[in-house]
Amino acid sequence: MSILETAPRTLNAGAADDPAITELNAAFEAQRRAFAADRNPGLDERRRRIETLIGMMLANRERISAALIQDFGAHPVGASDLIEVLGVIGRAQYVLEHLEGWMAPQPRHVDAVTLGTSSAYVQSQPKGVVGNIVPWNFPFDLSVGPMIEMLAAGNRVIVKPSEFTPACAELLREMVSEAYDPSLVYVANGGLELARAFSALPWDHLLYTGSPNVGRQVMAAAAANLTPVTLELGGKCPALMAPGSVTAKNVESVIGTKVVKNGQMCVSVDYCLVPRADLDAFVEHAKAYMQRAAPDYSNGPEVTGIISLRHLDRLAELLQEARDSQCRIVPLQQDERIDREGRRMPMSLVLDPAPDLRLMQEEIFGPILPVVAYDQLTDAISMINAGERPLGLYVFAEDPSVAQSVLDQTTSGGAAVNTCAMQSALPSMGFGGVGTSGMGRHHGEAGFREFSNPRGVFVRGEGDMIDAFYAPYAKAEALVKAALSAS
Repeated sequence: MSILETAPRTLNAGAADDPAITELNAAFEAQRRAFAADRNPGLDERRRRIETLIGMMLANRERISAALIQDFGAHPVGASDLIEVLGVIGRAQYVLEHLEGWMAPQPRHVDAVTLGTSSAYVQSQPKGVVGNIVPWNFPFDLSVGPMIEMLAAGNRVIVKPSEFTPACAELLREMVSEAYDPSLVYVANGGLELARAFSALPWDHLLYTGSPNVGRQVMAAAAANLTPVTLELGGKCPALMAPGSVTAKNVESVIGTKVVKNGQMCVSVDYCLVPRADLDAFVEHAKAYMQRAAPDYSNGPEVTGIISLRHLDRLAELLQEARDSQCRIVPLQQDERIDREGRRMPMSLVLDPAPDLRLMQEEIFGPILPVVAYDQLTDAISMINAGERPLGLYVFAEDPSVAQSVLDQTTSGGAAVNTCAMQSALPSMGFGGVGTSGMGRHHGEAGFREFSNPRGVFVRGEGDMIDAFYAPYAKAEALVKAALSAS
């Protein structure tokens, strides 16, 4: 009998009316029981679980690409392979190379004068059952990717994919069910009610990737159970081009990053700050790059479709508002039409938009790039600091000291110099936000620590003065006087 056929106690209101919630509750209870029976899997078992994940991704590479095309309408196969498959595998291989060292106890200093031969260390202990609420823009990278560190830390995992990518969600469910027992890894598919029930479960840790507004709701639901959360919430990531940095290579980095997933990426460039004297040069470099790389971008093979008509219509509204306010709009292809049937639209620059326009207030998440001219570098820095703290900050400068000065005067979850978004691609570096762009980190050792309980352990030895903490306190008083007189 499957573990999901057993009748668990009801954890969420409405479970009896929703089979997906009933099934989620069953999986959650089964994983809790399984963890109670095996609280600290060894190195070899953890490695086996991660190696299984690598095999799962390799075996389903072509199916992953097909599912992405089905959900997005259009999706470059090269991007699917590079980001959603090979990126995840590279992340897993990095963890396999370093896991033994991460699992080792971390010694801590002990004062030999007062504690003799005692010792202390930090033990990275599995937390238990960990939940992952996944967004629609990277259905595999952001579901299977964090799973690597969750499994490396010795946990059991339940993933809730986005209902906006149903083909990817169903494929992920099939892949996981074939590779893992549901008492170890399980995929729960469903809509809004399932998402609400998912957040309300008493997880040992919960990861959510998405918008700040929904992040607040997830965190509020988790707070009822004092569930620790990792939130990756995006925001308006700026690219600041210092004087002298508006070159063909640097503009290619900005626009090329915007092309990734057609701007539907949390670390994409949301707006660009350019010296006023270089604004026209930026436009010309952007046009030249797109003409060379994808001259008929929105109709060609390099484009990723917009995820839904609702999102496409929202992007069109942002452009129309900018047009109505007399902004200069520069399409980066000749055909400016928006294709609602194919959910495609051209890449466009919006020059010097007013700060109160929606595209300067909301995360764009699409192929629109506001380019804002500034007169002094300090003005650009002030503009960045006037907004919420972004997930990513990108600085272009020929002088390393200028780049460092910008980094020193701003705050963001991560940053990159003379390129964009690469801070999120390194398996060796923790990835996450700050303030409204999120909290906590995953990727590499930071992810292993995030999904572990850092249990401090003290081991008593010989020749200590621990009994000074016990009554009567005459010995403690003598120790205090001796310490004060010696200081």
